[in-house]
Amino acid sequence: MSAPDPVKPDPVKQELAALGEQVDRLLDTVRRLSEENRSLRHSQEHLASERAGLMARNEQARSRVEAMIQRLKALENNG
Repeated sequence: MSAPDPVKPDPVKQELAALGEQVDRLLDTVRRLSEENRSLRHSQEHLASERAGLMARNEQARSRVEAMIQRLKALENNG
């Protein structure tokens, strides 16, 4: 068996280097997507909380309007 030619690159080493670079890119993508997913989950929780608050305020306003309507009807009937 002869020693590899030092001038000619080893195809196996080139392929391993290319695979290593691809793995590094994939790891970067996984990290980026994980961070994006975490951020989106946080935003979703915040929006759900905000929505619940708005729905509660809407219900309070509806109740107040209904109470005013009832008082106006009572005033009409008494007047």
